[in-house]
Amino acid sequence: MKKLQNIFILFTLVCYSLGFAQQTPAPQQGRDIAIMGATAHIGDGSVIENSIIVMSNGKISRVLDGSQNNAMTLQAMDVIDAKGQHVYPGFIVANGTLGLVEVDAVKASNDLSELGAFNPHIRSIIAYNSESKIVESMRPNGVLLGQVVPRGGRIAGTSSVVQYDAWNWEDAVVQMDNGIHMNWPSSFSRGRWWLGEDPGLKPNKDYAKEVKELHDYFNESKSYNKGNKPEVHLPFEALAGLFDGTKRLYINANDEKSITDAVNFAKTQGVEHITIVGGYEAHKVTSFLKNNNVSVFLRRVHTRPNNEDDDYDLPFKLAKHLVDAGVLVALEPSGQMERMNSRNLPFYAGTTVAYGLSKEQALQLITINPAKILGIDDRFGTLEVGKSATLFISEGDALDMRTNKVTHAFIDGRKLSLETHQTELAKRYSDKYGIND
Repeated sequence: MKKLQNIFILFTLVCYSLGFAQQTPAPQQGRDIAIMGATAHIGDGSVIENSIIVMSNGKISRVLDGSQNNAMTLQAMDVIDAKGQHVYPGFIVANGTLGLVEVDAVKASNDLSELGAFNPHIRSIIAYNSESKIVESMRPNGVLLGQVVPRGGRIAGTSSVVQYDAWNWEDAVVQMDNGIHMNWPSSFSRGRWWLGEDPGLKPNKDYAKEVKELHDYFNESKSYNKGNKPEVHLPFEALAGLFDGTKRLYINANDEKSITDAVNFAKTQGVEHITIVGGYEAHKVTSFLKNNNVSVFLRRVHTRPNNEDDDYDLPFKLAKHLVDAGVLVALEPSGQMERMNSRNLPFYAGTTVAYGLSKEQALQLITINPAKILGIDDRFGTLEVGKSATLFISEGDALDMRTNKVTHAFIDGRKLSLETHQTELAKRYSDKYGIND
């Protein structure tokens, strides 16, 4: 009995720590809001130095050059004087897992993957925890939207896109079940040194077999979806969107052969919309990717080279290689401690500036480019009239961790709280040690 009581107490504490985290979602926009005088980074490569941006009913209703529009009436508007500051479209996390895991060591808070190899019917959105402490910590860096992606298996499941200020996943969803995620078989493997094997790279002897299994699975799915469907087969039904063009296939592949084989596989199967995720050696096949209209979610910038003979700075300059070749590319944060590191998304983009991209090109890697790939560019990704008023104001350059200080953030015109567990702790201990005195 005592053991049961202890388990109940532990469970209650865990639920309390996980359940009472997020700030109350902001109310719907009431009055029009005008942001005056900021340098507006539109997201399409253009900049307005002295801008006027008006938000009405959750949408951007005006984007003007303030130096040419001094007579605009501001009555009945809330005015934000942002002179000397910068305004940006909300940043978008591609290929993220925010909201699927809260505490790695607490199994009950981990909804990252399912058992089994082929799970196209698994929907990540219904496991998304909109009240995650980690999710709310994104907003002070301008990260306001993200793709919720399952992991594991050969076909991991279906992703959705959410905005980061909601009571529940139903309120958070922006684009529902619009992508299938596949982990392409590795063409090479490393020996298991702990078993005395050579730790170097060697060909995967099962590669052809694993690729054939994927072809067979897709062929069976197409046959099922063209037939009478006497019995419901949820995995096969989930793949139907790949063949009619309503879903995108995201393929995790990194080496040159895997990328080429994966794209050829998708084309052979009649998949229209293809994105390579990771793409470490995508710079070796840029013409192939461009000719096949394949976009890339590029692996985290702040990582080390994979191979001994790679340039030491290859991860930093991969984005420029792809942009210069005309490949549609966005940045993604997957890897070690990826949920926490998603807040560093703007600084990943900033690093690409040091290695050849302009600041506006780097901005596109986390705004309009992921919006195009995710199919939400009609609503998000740029500061344009008619699009969602999902944006933020920073005192400095948002791609520079030294100067990015977000003062205001909005999702659909709703003014967000920028308070998080981290800011509360910062205030608490600043007071304790008299830092602000």
